Amino acid sequence: VALGTVADVVALDQTNRILVAKGLQRMRQGKMRPGIAALLKVAGRQASQLVASDLGFAVGPRLNAAGRLEDMSLGINCLLSTNENDALKAAKVLDELNKERRAIEDDMKTQALASIKQLQERLSHSRLPYALTLYEQDWHQGVIGIVAGRIKEQFHRPVVAFAKVSDTEIKGSARSIPGCHIRDVLDRVATENPGLITKFGGHAMAAGLSIEASRVEDFRRAFDSTVKAMIDESLLAGELLSDGPLTQEEFTYDIAKLVREAGPWGQAFPEPVFDNIFMIRDQRLVGEKHLKLILSPEGSQKTIEAICFFVDLSEWPDNRTRKIHAAYQLDINEFRGNVKLQLLIRQMEKV
Repeated sequence: VALGTVADVVALDQTNRILVAKGLQRMRQGKMRPGIAALLKVAGRQASQLVASDLGFAVGPRLNAAGRLEDMSLGINCLLSTNENDALKAAKVLDELNKERRAIEDDMKTQALASIKQLQERLSHSRLPYALTLYEQDWHQGVIGIVAGRIKEQFHRPVVAFAKVSDTEIKGSARSIPGCHIRDVLDRVATENPGLITKFGGHAMAAGLSIEASRVEDFRRAFDSTVKAMIDESLLAGELLSDGPLTQEEFTYDIAKLVREAGPWGQAFPEPVFDNIFMIRDQRLVGEKHLKLILSPEGSQKTIEAICFFVDLSEWPDNRTRKIHAAYQLDINEFRGNVKLQLLIRQMEKV
């Protein structure tokens, strides 16, 4: 099952979707390695309610944090452990490493956004380049892929983030959007600019590369012009396909439970996304960067909890905005034994 970002995962098909479903079923019955159980415990996830996204967003990042910041054998040893106490000790170490990774990621993303803002201010037009190249000398090699992915999601265009390897070499991690094969882009950049890229490899949505530290600007120009030549500008709009609106009667825990049980969802088998107009009854920040909302479907007094992760803090919270058009997924919020419907907002615009 997927243990990473969307760019890194294997697509679900008829066969492996059955394997994932059966695996999750066994794990919900408690049939799992002590290391997996320990990782779920430190992540605050209930094994009895396990879904595929718990592995992708709770277990996976903690395992990956070891390889990103220290030694990947820490995660391997946790998975191989046959003793519950040893597994829990290892999981706690991985949890701390993941917290450190998140702090590094937040700092790097803040720097990246500042660079993009400066770029926009320098441009005579407000539109960003077709592709973004980001580099800071103190960036961590193990986290540049995550940062590239975050920026790609926010600005809907291919991104390469670089980190320093030595005084003469920098390493990059690329993330792309549907319709732009990033390895093919790098191949064309390398062909048309001999010697610019010293090595590269990857696939449609993610790639890695190395260049000389002195040639960042050369790469920036070549990367942007190549992407511009290879894709249709409409791909940069960041369109999100919706399965349509739900009726007032369909905003229920039972419907959300049916959607969850229809999984597992994943790459090439996406979870349903709906869209509606909502009135905002309340809004506040949680965790300093996520927006918690109380919403009512337009024309209804019924209230529903919703959350939007990693909002633009220059735009939200906004108490002047009382209505939004939101694309969302149905989610189940479990807290202190209580379970209820929650909307997971993917995109929203002020109405």
